[in-house]
Amino acid sequence: MTLLKNMLTFNQKFVENKEYVQYQTTKLPNKRLVLLSCMDTRLVELLPRALNVRNGDVKIIKNAGAVVSHPFGSIMRSILVAVYELQAEEVCVIGHYDCGMSKVNPDVMMDAMRKRGVSESIFDTLEHAGINIPKWLEGFDSVEESVQNSVEMIKKHPLVPKDVPVHGLAIHPTTGKLDLIVNGYEQIEQKESVKQ
Repeated sequence: MTLLKNMLTFNQKFVENKEYVQYQTTKLPNKRLVLLSCMDTRLVELLPRALNVRNGDVKIIKNAGAVVSHPFGSIMRSILVAVYELQAEEVCVIGHYDCGMSKVNPDVMMDAMRKRGVSESIFDTLEHAGINIPKWLEGFDSVEESVQNSVEMIKKHPLVPKDVPVHGLAIHPTTGKLDLIVNGYEQIEQKESVKQ
């Protein structure tokens, strides 16, 4: 049986047994928070439990590395939708130690693409269109710096309200321990004191 068939078979029983009832909630986050985290498999259950969030508490956006790489990409659009349409009042970026993005080597990945059938002409076309594939695939050296960069991109975005705290943390993927990198409340307080 294929993975897809297994999922569909399980889902049919899940619905028939009304197991969904325990997860029913509204589309608005109870804790008024939008959370950007990494897609790492170790965080699927660990992160929500380490944060004491349950179904319905937060909006969760996941990608490779919990990185905001473009100010007008899909991650920023999702954050803005959460703030303006879904009543999120705070943003939290949570990277993690031992992240796969810290080990990404663009050259190795491009070689893997070639082995899977991506031709050199495709890379040439993308480069001619102004897309720097190695730069686009590039990882990061420090999770702390990566989180700080994403927090700054969100905080400085022209469409993000200035009163929205943007926090940055890093989680240990084995213990769930959180390390504070950026306290979004302090950033807002500092801006308020400068105005006065």
